Amino acid sequence: MDDSGALARLDRRLTGCRACPRLVEWREEVARTKRAAFADWTYWGRPVPGFGPADARLLIIGLAPAAHGGNRTGRMFTGDRSGDVLYQALYDVGLANRPTAVSADDGLELYGVRITAPVHCAPPANKPTPGERDTCRSWLVQELHLLRPTVRAAVVLGAFGWQAALPAFAEAGWTVPRPRPAFAHGARVALDGLDLFGCFHVSQRNTFTGRLTPEMLREVLRTARKAAGLPVS
Repeated sequence: MDDSGALARLDRRLTGCRACPRLVEWREEVARTKRAAFADWTYWGRPVPGFGPADARLLIIGLAPAAHGGNRTGRMFTGDRSGDVLYQALYDVGLANRPTAVSADDGLELYGVRITAPVHCAPPANKPTPGERDTCRSWLVQELHLLRPTVRAAVVLGAFGWQAALPAFAEAGWTVPRPRPAFAHGARVALDGLDLFGCFHVSQRNTFTGRLTPEMLREVLRTARKAAGLPVS
């Protein structure tokens, strides 16, 4: 079954969400004031939908859009330093057609991969509240329902994403072990027909300090690609 139309409709509905007042105020304030380096940009300033094909076999789950990244460009992990690291790694392991992501119309394509997040609005200080995380969960649950026919592996970036993703998978119909598995880089948890992988987030805090190296990220992506049944380029 091709759910591309249903997923596109979900994405359109998501971009109109105004459920979290603090996040709405922040994302729109950032879009008005901008950063000097992007003064000539018209910021997206709305919730950022997932990016990638509707029949993806591999899902990557982050945290939330960056204020001057996805909140500016309208695409997940596009236009910020974290995205520079992630898309370079996806390109290196044959899951993207180019190593950079600068705008929503830059020609970037993902091969069998979709990228999403448990929180779809840019949060102040990159820290959504637990309440905002829980309010936004329904969007991820709906997305997982639509992806379920094809998705076979998921990489979750960071502990926050892990804590948000596990209940979303449970709500979408997967059986999540009890007690819920703890986050760790390299963690692998078998759900019903899906392998869930933990990976340190591609934040500057992790990549600049060496906590997450490019090879560590590539290794998780290679393992997840194999689990998802995606061909090696």
